[in-house]
Amino acid sequence: MSPAVAHAQAPAPGEPRSGPVRVPDLARWKAAGQRFAMVTAYDYTATRLLEAAGIPVLLVGDTLGMVVLGYPTTIPVTLEEMLHHARAVARGAERALLVGDLPFLTYQGGIDDATRNAGRLLQAGMASVKLEGGGPALEVVAHLTARGIPVMGHLGLTPQSEHALGGMRVQGRGDAAARRLADDLQGLAQAGAFAVVLEGIPAALGAELTAATPLPTIGIGAGPGCDGQVLVFHDLLGLTMGRVPTFVKRYAQLGAAVQDAARAFQAEVASGAYPDAQHSYR
Repeated sequence: MSPAVAHAQAPAPGEPRSGPVRVPDLARWKAAGQRFAMVTAYDYTATRLLEAAGIPVLLVGDTLGMVVLGYPTTIPVTLEEMLHHARAVARGAERALLVGDLPFLTYQGGIDDATRNAGRLLQAGMASVKLEGGGPALEVVAHLTARGIPVMGHLGLTPQSEHALGGMRVQGRGDAAARRLADDLQGLAQAGAFAVVLEGIPAALGAELTAATPLPTIGIGAGPGCDGQVLVFHDLLGLTMGRVPTFVKRYAQLGAAVQDAARAFQAEVASGAYPDAQHSYR
């Protein structure tokens, strides 16, 4: 069955699910006023944990370049790196809707490259792809959706364009900038996108755009008025080292717990307390 075919009995977020979340479920949730969460996932184990928690949408984001691979930005991430992590996530997922980021230079070169690269992400187990921007990207979105490849858009602060934007800055401030975002959002809807991430825009604008579009909006630094919210896995769990953006809420402090556990292990090895009889074979 195509990933774009709705699962008739797919319930709202938070309810037990008898089957997988499908692309059209997000529009149904928006129509019903039911908010939903999306979290980034990069490996099998994290995917299993997020699935067990009932997260309905998982994004294999190009943020893996920064939080997993140690790149300074998302720009160096390659398609092969994305495919490697996409396959791992797909092996761990049973019900969540999987979205795979198209990394930098995999769709900007034209519709043929975009189709080929998006197809490879679907072959790796993704149900849909995400790409950044409006304007010239709208032709790519229309081309992909016409060929049965579901596309999630991404507007506002688009990290792959951070050099052109002058850095990771809030977007959409001022009437002209807000109008451009509204035009791009309308263009994404007309091109056939099934949802859109709104990143790094004023909260009031996030609510205004969400109310004005049929597309489910997923906010990250776009205020509480969006239909859904997304966080990076490492930010959510307090695994990120150093400063995090203002919009990040750490729901756990696992980074400190990891350090405490590693220190305890080191101390017990040094003292000879580990392994003891209980942790040795007879």
